[in-house]
Amino acid sequence: MENMKISAFLKNQINSFHPGPVVYRKGTVVKSGDGVVRVNQLPGRLYGELLEFDGGVFGMVFDLDEDGAGVVLLDGDDRVKVGDGVKGTDVVAEVPVGKELLGRVIDPIGRPLDGKPLEANEFYPAERPAPAIIDRRPVDTPMMTGLLSVDSMIPIGRGQRELIIGDRQTGKTTIAIDSIINQKNSDMVCVYCAIGQKASSVAGVIDTLTKAGAMKYTTVVAATASDSPAMQYLAPYCACSVAEYFEAQGKDVLIVYDDLSKHAVAYRTISLLLLRPPGREAFPGDIFYLHSRLLERSACLSHENGGGSITALPIIETSAGDISAYIPTNVISITDGQIYLESDLFLSGVRPAVNTGLSVSRVGQAAQYPAMKAVSGKLRIELSQYREMAVFARFGSDVDPATRRMLDRGETLVNVFKQNRNAPYSLFDEVSLIEAYKADYFAGVKSKEFPSEIKAFLSALEEAVPEIKKEVNESGKMSDEAKTGLEEAIKKLADGKKS
Repeated sequence: MENMKISAFLKNQINSFHPGPVVYRKGTVVKSGDGVVRVNQLPGRLYGELLEFDGGVFGMVFDLDEDGAGVVLLDGDDRVKVGDGVKGTDVVAEVPVGKELLGRVIDPIGRPLDGKPLEANEFYPAERPAPAIIDRRPVDTPMMTGLLSVDSMIPIGRGQRELIIGDRQTGKTTIAIDSIINQKNSDMVCVYCAIGQKASSVAGVIDTLTKAGAMKYTTVVAATASDSPAMQYLAPYCACSVAEYFEAQGKDVLIVYDDLSKHAVAYRTISLLLLRPPGREAFPGDIFYLHSRLLERSACLSHENGGGSITALPIIETSAGDISAYIPTNVISITDGQIYLESDLFLSGVRPAVNTGLSVSRVGQAAQYPAMKAVSGKLRIELSQYREMAVFARFGSDVDPATRRMLDRGETLVNVFKQNRNAPYSLFDEVSLIEAYKADYFAGVKSKEFPSEIKAFLSALEEAVPEIKKEVNESGKMSDEAKTGLEEAIKKLADGKKS
């Protein structure tokens, strides 16, 4: 009976099928050079639509004319010549999405770069509208980076957009990679988007993530320096679409854009080649919209919309510490705070080289675990007072005892904040280090001895109070009994060290 139904259905489908010609409107290339093509006799195109040229090369529509379009080539620009034919596909640029992408490395249009086949069942367009305000909820859940200086003074929440900004070679990518590695024991999915970087640098990041066991929950979208400006332009939008798939499943996602300075340069290159009028620093007039429509897609969705979130860590490279330049000020005004890394601090051995005076989180303690909130309140003030006093102390050798104690405690705090790369702390470790600092546990320890001293302290504390460590890491809270137990354990370790 079932077979008869299927047979009748197939017969009906065959009888209702009327073959007809498939009409493609074909245009002609009238101008080609530097990866940009001008096409005519091809009206009715969509902005962002993919066009197919003779020879199988694809381009993306960037300018719309009455009779044609301005097109940027995704690759193979040396194979497209004047007179070649081109046809529309009626498909805008899209990227494969789904769980199949976890642990994979792809380019912005979804081609695998890790040598393995990729089969995806779903595709998202690169450009998607940001969630409406009514569909969002306040940011209230912490996103732990594992970096003591960040989690204690510049807390980041799930759904927040926190800019990482600083000169080259100050540790911007390291902060982002450490944040990804620290999600190993959480439920977050991560996406790392490399824009305009050397292929060797991207390979190094992938190797670091692989060794740390982080690739199993991470997708890497890479458009390297050797790729066309169009691919570099597409990369962050496609990476965000990959993240939005998981957000739609109710998951929390961390996405890193490394970096948006090169993204802006790629867009400027495309715009100038298409003869768009230049503005400040030769950037086109819509350069702000370039990043605002990308970063506004990172949000914390309401529970009625699944409750998922995308936390964005965009990276911006400054020149000579100038955060008032065009692109840095644009992105600062879009994001919910910034972590500013300073070259002088980095070169003096303070790593991560976070300048707490210029760094800020506009979500603040609303996205901080109660255990961390209880101990971290005055750290920023103490550090600011130390740095201000240290400037004056340079001019004279004689200081009063109160000032000397402030300088010694400030120097100790700076050393406590120093942290090796790819070695994130747990919440309990961070809370314990702050409590130990408050109790003067590290008083008198020389700077060179701090790494081994901190390692020994955390190891001894784990043996002394394993139940408190479990409570803090699992609940994010520290009861009065646990706080008393931790303080007593630190005092006992300090007494043992003195004897």
